[in-house]
Amino acid sequence: MLAKILPAVLAWGLVSATPANADFEHLGRQKLGPRDGWAAATTGTTGGSAATRDQVYTVDTRSELVAALRVAGPKIIQVRGTIEGNADDADRPMTCEQYADPGYSLPAYLTQYDPATWGKVRPSGPIEEARARSQANQASRVFVDVGPDTTIVGLGDDATFRGLTLRAAGVDNVIIRNLRFEDAYDCFPQWDPTDGSTGNWNSEYDNLVLSGATHVWVDRCEFSDGGNTSRAVHFGRPYEVHDGLLDVVRGSDLVTLSYNNFHDHDKSLLIGNTDRPDADAGKLRVTLHHNLFENLGSRAPRVRFGQVHVYNNLYAVPKAAAFEYSWGIGFESKLYAENNFFATGRDVSPSTFAKWWKGTALHATGTLANGRPVDVVAAHNAAFDPDLGTDVGWTPTLVPRLDATAKVPREVLAKAGVGRGGREW
Repeated sequence: MLAKILPAVLAWGLVSATPANADFEHLGRQKLGPRDGWAAATTGTTGGSAATRDQVYTVDTRSELVAALRVAGPKIIQVRGTIEGNADDADRPMTCEQYADPGYSLPAYLTQYDPATWGKVRPSGPIEEARARSQANQASRVFVDVGPDTTIVGLGDDATFRGLTLRAAGVDNVIIRNLRFEDAYDCFPQWDPTDGSTGNWNSEYDNLVLSGATHVWVDRCEFSDGGNTSRAVHFGRPYEVHDGLLDVVRGSDLVTLSYNNFHDHDKSLLIGNTDRPDADAGKLRVTLHHNLFENLGSRAPRVRFGQVHVYNNLYAVPKAAAFEYSWGIGFESKLYAENNFFATGRDVSPSTFAKWWKGTALHATGTLANGRPVDVVAAHNAAFDPDLGTDVGWTPTLVPRLDATAKVPREVLAKAGVGRGGREW
């Protein structure tokens, strides 16, 4: 079984593409099923399914996308081809040089804040202020906001948001399906010498941000750096131009993430971005099922506070050197994991599947690693301190179907990601 499964999992590009019976327009009319994870709770998630014919928009440029999203009322937005986030109002590409404030340049920034002379103090002063203005210039272009009662669906297998941060902030009832999100890059990362023992470069912009959003369903999408993997090194640390792939933060709640493909990134999926309970206590309820997490460094997901159900997902972890952990057990997190499959290289230890981040417990049952049962909590506790308990204080009920773990690779590889439109299951 292992000999057949592992090569297929680690060679995702060899999996068959669009099914013959794809119907992407129908995909935009579908609602979330009545028991399909946390987004099905209370009022459920219907997105723009109630839109009339004149409330259906087909877009293929940034300006058309922004205009459609600003229309009031329920709406279905069909995306065709690639939409570039770094573009002006006339859809002309914009470069990092165009965003840069006159007072900023990277060489000047590196000279000013060299740790050998600046020390372990966060940057301040005119050049840092110019960097922040430059970053704000780019943010004004790449952030695109989604309103309530909206469905955004990709037409075909090439609908792509590139260099764009789609943001659902303080809104309810959003569906996002069959879209490729890639390369939300930051032209102006900030140096933080206090981040870790050696300092780090930190960037803004995730591909998708749910901030104070409720009832959101993200289905059959793909998230990655889009092949932008080149990294300069400054001050001995990688000059990181990417942040996360998807953030669920600031009191977001009732979210289902299903049949997505997250791949080739470091810190991928964050649920809760602060240990402060002000906005997040009792919220951040998220379901993740039948997703492919492939060649990721960490955060698949990292959780604070939320009751998070992680089931029937496939984790492809080729090498230990590029892998830190999958499940981050953060402050007051209540992560309930069941029937997940890990396909790993020989040097990847099950003790690293989960990592302690101030949390106290992880429920993890039915896990297979290369076809063999693994007790993730026991493996973690044997290798690391402090120990994790197994009682997270809740049991999921919104589950339409729980697959046997051995069936997960075939199910996920056949159905997760862009271009799998129109099939019912």
